[in-house]
Amino acid sequence: MELTHPLNRTEFGSSDHIGNLMSEEQAMDLLRDWVKNEKLLFHMQQVGHLLKKYAESKGLPSQEVHLWHLSGLLHDADWDQWPDEHCKKIIAELEARNQDPRLIKAIASHGPRYFGVDPDSELDKMLYAFDELSGFVHAYSLMRPQGYDGMEIKGVKKRLKDKSFAAQVSRDDISDASQRAAVPVEDLIQFVIDHQLRE
Repeated sequence: MELTHPLNRTEFGSSDHIGNLMSEEQAMDLLRDWVKNEKLLFHMQQVGHLLKKYAESKGLPSQEVHLWHLSGLLHDADWDQWPDEHCKKIIAELEARNQDPRLIKAIASHGPRYFGVDPDSELDKMLYAFDELSGFVHAYSLMRPQGYDGMEIKGVKKRLKDKSFAAQVSRDDISDASQRAAVPVEDLIQFVIDHQLRE
């Protein structure tokens, strides 16, 4: 399959900048400047929150938790105004700000079918895993009278089989991400149900 947004490289940032991470406030300032679509902004906040909670569940130190959180917050930052430059523009911005290369790499690899960069680290893989699934579960919550309350894995999986529902969500990406992360789809769905930010 032809890449739609090839980055044409596999190295991002500089190892000299490991540990350099903007604050959450700085990330949100960037997003408010770049992202006018409130639904997209909320999606990034949802994915960031899931990654933060997942990192906490793994017992990672606070600086690592912050890294995971930022990766989710910023992964689609350039999609709203510059879709043709996704993810090149946010990568260039983060490199110009001397940000941690792990943050940049995670963003560069959150869609291997599109960008041509394989997710290698656990952070890379979990950002890829939560991205599409977060949006899908949220779409499912909006059609349920009780939203997330009482939501079950089997209901989500039933909707995944219905290709007409949330058709823009790639089922192949969800399956591929689950395999790469070595986390069953059912476990990923349950984590999203339990920890997703709600409107």
